[in-house]
Amino acid sequence: MSKRSWYALALVSVLAGGAQASAPAQDYARQWPLALGQDNAGAYRVLLDEAVYLGAHERGLRDVEVFNAQGQAVAAAVLSPAQPLAQAPRTTGLPWFPLPAQDGAGNDIHLIAERDDEGNIRRVQAGFPARTPAGGAGSWLVDASRVREPVRALLLEWKTPSQPLQAGYKVEGSDDLRSWRTLNGSTTLLDLERGGERLRQGRIALDGQARYLRLLPLRAGPGPELTGVAAELAPAEAQLQWDWQELRGERRSVAGREGFEFRLPGRFPVERADVRLPDNAAVQWTLYSREDPDASWTWRAGPWVAYQVGDDRAGARSEPRALAAAVRDRYWRLVPTTPVGEGMPVLRLGYRSEVLVFLAQGQPPYTLAAGSARRQRGEAPIKPLLDALRAQRGPDWEPAPAYLAGEAQELAGERALEPLVEHDWKSWLLWALLVGGAVLVALLGMSLLRQPPRAP
Repeated sequence: MSKRSWYALALVSVLAGGAQASAPAQDYARQWPLALGQDNAGAYRVLLDEAVYLGAHERGLRDVEVFNAQGQAVAAAVLSPAQPLAQAPRTTGLPWFPLPAQDGAGNDIHLIAERDDEGNIRRVQAGFPARTPAGGAGSWLVDASRVREPVRALLLEWKTPSQPLQAGYKVEGSDDLRSWRTLNGSTTLLDLERGGERLRQGRIALDGQARYLRLLPLRAGPGPELTGVAAELAPAEAQLQWDWQELRGERRSVAGREGFEFRLPGRFPVERADVRLPDNAAVQWTLYSREDPDASWTWRAGPWVAYQVGDDRAGARSEPRALAAAVRDRYWRLVPTTPVGEGMPVLRLGYRSEVLVFLAQGQPPYTLAAGSARRQRGEAPIKPLLDALRAQRGPDWEPAPAYLAGEAQELAGERALEPLVEHDWKSWLLWALLVGGAVLVALLGMSLLRQPPRAP
């Protein structure tokens, strides 16, 4: 791990210092031991499974926490499935052409390009005004006309320089090689080496799209000897696995309207809904949910038609319905708008397992605890840390894996789900003093009334 990465981890450790508190066993219902897939990785990710969701109590999974061997909470955060498991961006090579050297950004380039019928560049002739001297950093023209997807950045490769390299460039774009617009006003290319470690920065982010790109130095001076140019494209959508909870509910009538109510046993991030009946059917449904039994129902999906014809192997079924956002409510309700019959529907709720990312603070072994109405995980800037590490190590970097090892170990059990009743001793003391003073005044008054009147 480089010094810069250690500094980033240390910064997060300081910012998350509020989470470094001892956790008594009675604060959590159960815990799982964690097995680290790599030693000394610094940052790890744990894929949450069904057991963790069933054990969590708090709606936002704030009662899912990681502890070290000393019983101290470490910096951690629950992230969406795509964040720590994102695939690396795709790249494709681009044709590029060297342009005559120029003294900076103040002089424009006169381009004469020979193109084929599809607009691809075959040959380039370039020139500058007569006042432009030769020499200085190199300039290049890049042909991105064959790319049919948005280009997020340019990736440059060059020969290893004999001296440390630091060169400023800007990127301009054009669709006709005549009118140019700025896509990156200033970026720095770096190639430094010291003590056997090397730092190279050859990625140039683009703010906009164009068929042709030209890279121009911002000032005179030595530049890299370019050997290749690639386009960075958006990563392909990750193929994440969907898990399902199948719920069997009860038929209930609310305000004269028939429906079916279900209870979700855990804090699953539900994003899909599906309905199955025991026979061939086509029913129009509307889905609602709520957190508390006495709360109002909130619309989640529909109306949509869920159908099934034939058996599982040769039959046809409707596709699951997508929800607008992930929902962790406990109670769900299906309301049909067409006849259902005597069959009881099965509500299938789909979710994608989230990932808990934590820092290896303190000594291992580490454990993951879940289920508490008395304690919540502290805030930690894990996502900015991951973004910083990806910027340093490449977009395909991700935290090392860690795994839930073995069965859950019971801690406080159901007692941890009962909130602590805090007594305000100051208020009780104040009321006791007030009541005691009132009683004392009453006793003094009664004693005065009982005394015989004095003679005049």
